[in-house]
Amino acid sequence: MTAPPWPALWPALMPADEQGWDELCTVSAEGVRIRFADGRELLCGTSGLWNTNLGYGNRAIADAVAKALVEASYLNVFRYENDYARRAAAALVELCGADHYGRVVFSTSGGAANDLVMKLARQYHALEGADRRKLVVGLKGGYHGMTFGSFALTGDDFGQRLYGVDQRLIRHVTPNAADELARLLERQGGQVAAVVVEPVLGSGAIPLTGAYVAELLRLRREYGFLLVADEVATGFGRTGSFFASQSWPEPPDVLIASKGLTNGVAAAAVVVASRRVASAFTAAGAVLAHAETQAGTPATCAAILATIAEMRRLDAVALGRRVSDRLEEELAALRHPMVAGTSGLGCFRAIRLRTPDGAELPQAEVPAVVAAVRRAGAVVHPGVNGIQLVPALTYSEADLSELFGCLRAGLSAYSGREVPA
Repeated sequence: MTAPPWPALWPALMPADEQGWDELCTVSAEGVRIRFADGRELLCGTSGLWNTNLGYGNRAIADAVAKALVEASYLNVFRYENDYARRAAAALVELCGADHYGRVVFSTSGGAANDLVMKLARQYHALEGADRRKLVVGLKGGYHGMTFGSFALTGDDFGQRLYGVDQRLIRHVTPNAADELARLLERQGGQVAAVVVEPVLGSGAIPLTGAYVAELLRLRREYGFLLVADEVATGFGRTGSFFASQSWPEPPDVLIASKGLTNGVAAAAVVVASRRVASAFTAAGAVLAHAETQAGTPATCAAILATIAEMRRLDAVALGRRVSDRLEEELAALRHPMVAGTSGLGCFRAIRLRTPDGAELPQAEVPAVVAAVRRAGAVVHPGVNGIQLVPALTYSEADLSELFGCLRAGLSAYSGREVPA
C-alpha cells in the first residue's frame, strides 16, 4: 500500500498546511523551556495548555508516578476502589474544604468531567423529586471541552451544529449580565438543574465580577439550581488562591478541577461534590452512572498527591501572586499600537489586539501573531481577537522580562512597526 501524502499524526485544531512542520513539533521540556524538532528552545508562556503550573519536569511528581506504575501498574475505580484513589480523594476534599465538600468522582479530562457534572446535576434533582430539572445553563464564550456533552455546553462556536451536537437542554447567557440570567430563570427556573461557570472564562480570560457572583448565589437560593465552578483552568493557584471560587462569599455546589491537578503529567480531572449533593445519592442508595477506564488509576492519583505536596512545599500559590504582580506591571508598561487592552486575573491574562485603523484584530489573523511571537522566542496562546499569557507560577523576573521582550519583538515583526522598549 502506498503511504499517504500526509503525516500519520492528526493533531488537534491544527490547519492541514501546518501539519508535519518541525518548528511545531516539541521533543522535550524542562522548567519553563520547550525544545522543538527544528532545534530551537523557546520560553513557554502558556504552561503547556495551562497545565504545568509548577513548570516541566518536576522530579517529585515524576518519581511518584514512576513508583505507582511499578507498584500498582493498573488498578481502577470501576466497581472496585483502590488505595491511591482513596488517598487522593481525601486529600482533595481537605484541599477544597472538608466543611463543605464531601466526595470526589475521578475523570480523565475537563470535557468528560463536564459531561459527568450534567448527569450528576440531573440525577440529584430527580432524587430530590424534581424530575423536570434537566436544563443546564452556561455562559456565552465559556469553554468546557469538546466531548459531546461538554461541547454542547461550550459557549463558543466550534461547529457544534455541523457535528450534530444536541443543545436542546442547554441555555447560554452573557457573562456578567445578571439581568439576562434572571430573566431566563423567571421563565424556566423550575427546569434548570445547574448553572456552570468558569470563574475566569477560558477563551477570553474574562473574570466574573464580584457583583455577578453575588447575584449567582442569590439566584441559586431563590431557584434551587446547583452552581458548578468549572476550575479546569483556574484551579491550583492560577488566579491567586488554590481555587478561584474560594474567594466567593459562598462556595459552589460542585467544583471541577483538571489541568494543574497533576501538573499536566496525567489525563486526569475530578468532580468534587458538596456534602449536600453527595448525601442525596447516599441516602437513596443511588448509583451514579458514570465510569471511565483510566479514571482514578494509581499513576494518576499518585500524580495528584505529589502535585498537592509540591504546591505546598514550594508555596506555589504565593509564588503565583508574585508572578501576577510583575505580570500586571509588565502589561501596564506594554505600549504598542496593536494593543487595545488587557483582561484576566492572576497568572491568566489576555491581550486584545487591533488593526491600524482601530478595529479589533480579525480572529483569522491571531495565528499569524502567535507565530510571530513564537519566532521571536516564546510560545503564547491564541485568544479572542488577541493572545493569552499563562505563565507558570514558578516564573522568575527574568523569565517575565524575556516573555515581554519576545512579545514586543513578535508584535513588531507582525505589524512592521517598532515597539518602544
